[in-house]
Amino acid sequence: MQKLIRLTTISDSLKTLLKGQLAFLNHYYEVVGVASGKENLDVVSKHEGIRTIEVQMHREISPWNDLQSLWKLIKLFYKERPYIVHANTPKASLLSMAAAWITRVPHRIYTVTGLRFETTTGNFRSLLITMEKLTCWFATKVIPEGEGVKKTLLNYRITNKPLKVVLNGNINGVDMGHFSRTAEVMQQAIPIKYIGFTFVFVGRLVRDKGINELVRAFVRLLQEKPNVRLLLVGSLETELDPLEKETQQLMEQCSQIIMVGFQSDVRPFFAASDALAFPSYREGFPNVVLQAGAMGLPSIVTDINGCNEIVKEGVNGKIIPPRDEQILYEAMKWFYEHRDDEVKIMAENARPMIAERYEQHKVWEALLKEYQSL
Repeated sequence: MQKLIRLTTISDSLKTLLKGQLAFLNHYYEVVGVASGKENLDVVSKHEGIRTIEVQMHREISPWNDLQSLWKLIKLFYKERPYIVHANTPKASLLSMAAAWITRVPHRIYTVTGLRFETTTGNFRSLLITMEKLTCWFATKVIPEGEGVKKTLLNYRITNKPLKVVLNGNINGVDMGHFSRTAEVMQQAIPIKYIGFTFVFVGRLVRDKGINELVRAFVRLLQEKPNVRLLLVGSLETELDPLEKETQQLMEQCSQIIMVGFQSDVRPFFAASDALAFPSYREGFPNVVLQAGAMGLPSIVTDINGCNEIVKEGVNGKIIPPRDEQILYEAMKWFYEHRDDEVKIMAENARPMIAERYEQHKVWEALLKEYQSL
């Protein structure tokens, strides 16, 4: 059986972003998972039924550590002799594509997700663009996660290799059975439920996710519509891309902003909410928007990669410009004021639209066909 090595920088990504996919592919290839972080690798190995190997990698640029990681990957590929090396997440992709090129792995696949350089400037932006170009150069096949990512790669001339989105985009699709309003999930949602209208955000609480604008827009809406609430589900990061101090103060002082921290199961919070508010600055193909839709939530999203492919304006949500607090406020106000008519219809449309385009097994089968065509 041919060997397939799948890599992410940290093992949590391997565990969550590719959940179920590795077990499916293991029926057709000998799948080996590689990432840093032994604890989650043990979980991946148990749940997916595959062999895992730890290689320490750092998410941020660290030349000495990166060279060490590259050397370890070179030795690993010489030993394992894989037929395919497939990576996503930036650091793991650059290091593994380079190591696979050096060791002459026949098929080197890079799935391009979020492009970090889109929200950076100056020399750092130039460095990130160069890293993307190198990763694509080392790869034999480049897969954009969505049509928006594909367009960005073409606009910035990152690669001249053929670019093809798998199915309708996203790397793993949505488990429609898991992300559904089962009796158990609805029971768990009862203590969280609110009599008024609840907006929910799921993700890291950082600047690039539009949290500064979201909090300010919500506080303004609350002054006019006291029957609204904002649920923030995710970890607050104070070092990498931190929020403004004023935003953090508003989050702490406003009783209608509920911060629940990181949650391993976000379904009850979706079930207890009425709409997703996701004003991110950049994405590849956001799982959160897919999951919210699968749970029957209409969404307010920004006009960025992925979001504007999942959400159809006026059908299952609204699309607004990024970084625009005023328009975000107006959209949230519109959702509240039309909660019993247009927004209700959007909610009814949400789940069928996700099931039709992003059901998980359809994505897996499409990826398998890509592998088998090599």
